[in-house]
Amino acid sequence: MAFEGLSERLENAFKRLRSKGSLTEADVKDAMREVRLALLEADVSYKVAKDFTSKITERAIGAQVMESLTPAQMVIKIVNEELIELMGGTRARLNTAPHPPTVVMMCGLQGSGKTTHSAKIALMLKGMGNRPLLVACDIYRPAAIKQLQVIGGQAGVPVFEMGTANPVTIAKEAVKFAKDHGHDYVFLDTAGRLHIDEALMGELKNIKSEVHPHEILLVVDAMTGQDAVNVASSFNEALGIDGIVLTKLDGDTRGGAALSARAVTGRPIKFVGIGEKLEDLDAFYPDRMASRILGMGDMLSLIEKAEQKLDQKKAREFEERLLKNKFDLNDLLGQLEQIKRLGPVKDILGMVPGFAGKIKEDDIDEKQFDRYKSIIYSMTAAERSNPDIINPSRKRRIAAGCGKQVEDVNRLLSQFRQMRKMFKQMNTKNTKHAAKRVSLMKGMKNIQGFKM
Repeated sequence: MAFEGLSERLENAFKRLRSKGSLTEADVKDAMREVRLALLEADVSYKVAKDFTSKITERAIGAQVMESLTPAQMVIKIVNEELIELMGGTRARLNTAPHPPTVVMMCGLQGSGKTTHSAKIALMLKGMGNRPLLVACDIYRPAAIKQLQVIGGQAGVPVFEMGTANPVTIAKEAVKFAKDHGHDYVFLDTAGRLHIDEALMGELKNIKSEVHPHEILLVVDAMTGQDAVNVASSFNEALGIDGIVLTKLDGDTRGGAALSARAVTGRPIKFVGIGEKLEDLDAFYPDRMASRILGMGDMLSLIEKAEQKLDQKKAREFEERLLKNKFDLNDLLGQLEQIKRLGPVKDILGMVPGFAGKIKEDDIDEKQFDRYKSIIYSMTAAERSNPDIINPSRKRRIAAGCGKQVEDVNRLLSQFRQMRKMFKQMNTKNTKHAAKRVSLMKGMKNIQGFKM
């Protein structure tokens, strides 16, 4: 996930600050030097990194911080505030037309993810009760129209196309079509190039002047690092973009583009792509991202993700069973499947305060979920409902049925008993509210067998 290296470097810098009872100006400057190096390693532009640390230093060496009882925490608070400001301060929403439809022009270099993210944003809006329309304005890239039709079909969003007609004409006709058919958002999937050239910019300017889009979104590939900022600057100078969509933020990217793009262009990041599926799109919240970068977690995003992707009916049923102390292997299987729907466990735990910034690749074996599920599926219905009946001969049969070792079955049963004991203790202490406090995260350490 993005920002892992940055988070680790910042944590080390703050750790040295926390080890000091009081801070001197030299301590602050040393820490800010580490912060600046961490930012540069994360592909943040030099000017942005320099200005950022200068602001923090100026605020941190004030008397209010130096004389504080917890000066290190005050410095971290300042870093958090400046980091939020650097990324835009508050969430920036899509511009909305006073009279529908709202026309959104998607632009960017070829391969940045314009087509996919046009459908992703349209799907998100559709889920909010809107009626978006996708428009195929890329007449140059082979199969671009077909790609938009395919992912539009997957998202359940209609696609307007006119073959290889002039893109300006396509855009104008699409807006008319949207007005006539009650679509409230129109996404123009424009053409891209492998590099910025006059022909590309000329066509985009013509579409802008004829259609007058209410929102121009630039799609930027975060994996391109520092060059992403240069691309953003060029498009902004030529078109006057309204916002940025940062893609592939789930990949092995250092994340500097997210920190630099807004500072360099003055335009906010509005959405971030966090995976390949159409549902893998998040609105960008500067405060939440800052919290994650600083290892403080992001519970609000985790809660929203859970509300969107988890089966609420099953969650209520699970809660009722916990209240009645009826937790069995069927429940464990259900929870494993629910957790998998949220995404990679490492990313989920990265949103949890206490775990954020401390989870390493070697700490988590993602395949453990599948191993445990195969073991449970190899059991009979009676064994899942009453694991206490599983004797040595049953263990051998279960292991043979799923291609695992008896030791694997023993490990699962041992961790299941630990979880059941934990849930029972919580239930005994406060029956009325216990189940509501029990989250998937409570038992995840047992499920995964962390090395921590």
